[in-house]
Amino acid sequence: MPDRNADANAHVIDEFRAGAGRVGGVFAGKQLVLLHHIGPISGREYVTPLVAATDGDAYLVCGTAGGAPRDPAWVGNIEVGPGTTTIEVGGQTLQAQTTVVRPSDSDWARLYEIWATYWPDARTYQTRTSRQFPVIRLLPLTPAA
Repeated sequence: MPDRNADANAHVIDEFRAGAGRVGGVFAGKQLVLLHHIGPISGREYVTPLVAATDGDAYLVCGTAGGAPRDPAWVGNIEVGPGTTTIEVGGQTLQAQTTVVRPSDSDWARLYEIWATYWPDARTYQTRTSRQFPVIRLLPLTPAA
């Protein structure tokens, strides 16, 4: 059986790269990043398109999984990763420091509010689960031009 989510992601990734970061559909007018991450068991590299709000020079993405009861796999991959990863923003490919911010962290409420304000669907997703979503802060190690 085909993985519809992977097919949809592949379409968004292709559109993102062809349009230097611009995509249409439900993401029209929103900033996306392509987050590269490595599966710790498989060693395979994955690329996941994510809506990204900004906090100063950092990009904020959120592990909502549409309100699923568990964090998406990419969150765990980033959490056990080396603390840096590759992101694509617009037409640029950057290295970024990764910080997974959980609800128990003092800055979580502020960062989650920034992200949820940028992507209001997050509030709908939150009604589908008791899990509070982790926010991942992606700070480019070299400034975006």
